[in-house]
Amino acid sequence: MSIELPVLTKKDFQSDQEVRWCPGCGDYAILSCVQTVFPQLGIPKEKFAVVSGIGCSSRFPYYMDTYGFHSIHGRAPAIATGLKVTRPDLEVWIATGDGDAMSIGGNHLIHTLRRNVGVKILMFNNRIYGLTKGQYSPTSEVGKVTKSTPVGSVDYPFNPLSLALGAGATFVARGVDIMQPHLRDLLKRTHEHQGAAFVEIFQNCNIFNDKTFDSVVAKPVRDDMTVDLVHGQPLVFGKEKDKGIRLQGTKLEVIRFADGHGPDDCLVWDETDPNPAVSFMVSQMGPPNFPTPIGVFRAVDMPSYDQGVVHQLAHAIEKKGDGKLEDLIYSGELWSVSEAGQVTRGRAESTTSGS
Repeated sequence: MSIELPVLTKKDFQSDQEVRWCPGCGDYAILSCVQTVFPQLGIPKEKFAVVSGIGCSSRFPYYMDTYGFHSIHGRAPAIATGLKVTRPDLEVWIATGDGDAMSIGGNHLIHTLRRNVGVKILMFNNRIYGLTKGQYSPTSEVGKVTKSTPVGSVDYPFNPLSLALGAGATFVARGVDIMQPHLRDLLKRTHEHQGAAFVEIFQNCNIFNDKTFDSVVAKPVRDDMTVDLVHGQPLVFGKEKDKGIRLQGTKLEVIRFADGHGPDDCLVWDETDPNPAVSFMVSQMGPPNFPTPIGVFRAVDMPSYDQGVVHQLAHAIEKKGDGKLEDLIYSGELWSVSEAGQVTRGRAESTTSGS
């Protein structure tokens, strides 16, 4: 007998907390997008959990009327992993930022992706530490002048998508805060993926790093400066759809149809390719020589870590029966220490066996 779920709306996922981001912050657009998509997923409200670390993005759980954790800096993937493994029936999402995820949380992030834990990771990338008032972050460009780099950063930045692909992530995508229809579709795709899903979202910090992505995603230049990755379609871009991306050997290049080329000469996008090599190359594209790719870079099916743990436990219980914590504690060798400091070594019987 099927149970009819109540019809949910965006309002059902809006908490009673005052949203305390700076006016004009791109986080508002992402929050609105998530609150719009969640009621469309056909999941009971009590099955959602949102986990975050530290940063502006990590206030997210307060503003979502779901279960959630506002955890510690960089550790959201670890906490979300524990939650997903113990409660695989939950829909677990992570809200994090470029500093939280790429710096102190980098190790947790790559191992969550490597293990293919069935969590959904939204990484808000504004190329700055906004919460601590404008220091450069692991994704800030070389030469970035900030409060912590007054004469310009000499660090080479992380490419979040390349990092995720290199870690073996099975779903990798990029969206933009102001491109709402596109971002909503990405979030739905993210939900549908059974393993670890990583989505980088270009997000504007209008106080400490305003217009950092405008040269790529502002409406007047967007068509010429971005290329949409659509599975099964050639990589064509431009206001007049008169340019494309071609794969020549092991190198990508921009071709112009005015030079005698056409869509048939372009790379046909395959997000399901088990070999991530081409996806990695495309993730490296960007100004000044290439358009910036947006969309789904990789979507392959692999058993998830949480599913593996569940099956392993079920097999062990089927073979050995239900275990008891007391039996585990009192198994093996024990040592007793008297008040005089004398140590007695022996094997203790379980308290559950009548001893």
